[in-house]
Amino acid sequence: MDVEMLHAERLRFRDGAPVRAASAVVPFGDGHLVVSDDATRAAWFRGGTPTRVRLLPPVEGHDVFDEASGTKHLKPDLETACQVEVGGAAAVLVMGSGSSPARMKWCLLRLEDGRPRAVVAEMAQVYAAAAAALALDLELLNLEGACIVGNTLRWFHRGLPSAGLPSGSIDIDVSTAVAAILGNLDASQVTATRPVHYDLGAVDGVGLAITDVVALPGGDQIASAAAEDSPDPRDDGPVVASALARIRGDHVQEVVPLPRLAGSVIKVEGLMVLDTDERHTTLFAVTDVDDPDAASWATRLHVRH
Repeated sequence: MDVEMLHAERLRFRDGAPVRAASAVVPFGDGHLVVSDDATRAAWFRGGTPTRVRLLPPVEGHDVFDEASGTKHLKPDLETACQVEVGGAAAVLVMGSGSSPARMKWCLLRLEDGRPRAVVAEMAQVYAAAAAALALDLELLNLEGACIVGNTLRWFHRGLPSAGLPSGSIDIDVSTAVAAILGNLDASQVTATRPVHYDLGAVDGVGLAITDVVALPGGDQIASAAAEDSPDPRDDGPVVASALARIRGDHVQEVVPLPRLAGSVIKVEGLMVLDTDERHTTLFAVTDVDDPDAASWATRLHVRH
């Protein structure tokens, strides 16, 4: 497997404001949605400049969060987004990382009469189930990626490999997850099964950890990974390397480095498949630059596998 970067651009709204801390990207309507981990609103791209789409209500009056303003502890940390089906129509499920009580919300985003409409639910019981399945203390949980495998939502825990906490995944039935966020089922009935752990290796002594995953038609998955020297699941640290990994079944088959962008390591946190066949996949990737004043990068990656 090898990777070529085809194109890269900074993401900004029409008013010039940056699309901050991009953490997930997913098809939505006639475009795609870029989710930020430090904001309550996403960027909806439809052939050009994005519009803001509200995913969550303001938290104590705030829509953006950062350490400098003393609001980081409030941020919902929306790290994961995947496409699901509700009543025969496509929808987007957006999920918090679970790395603190403030980060355990889900949002289901649908189009009604052409306009985005969000349903929000507290899902603390599901995060507790995920932590138990992975044999983790709840405060160590950091769920950053997900993909749909058949009727299953495979939810990926980033972990902190350098501290002995490997990346992992658990499985949730998709229909059960959708029923729970719509209020048709109690969240306690959403079960987490099939815990799996993954070893992606290390770079300069810092373990590579999964940041997002996409499923390919043949059954393989491609994961983005970052070697981030952070002290715990909640705080940022220097990123010494980034990579793509091919997962087959429950095993990492191959790990390849990602090209640098403008001379720097890029921390890819969101992946979306644009095109794929048996030998090639084109990915749309978004990055978190860990700077609230900087616009996130978006790039197209051509993968030969």
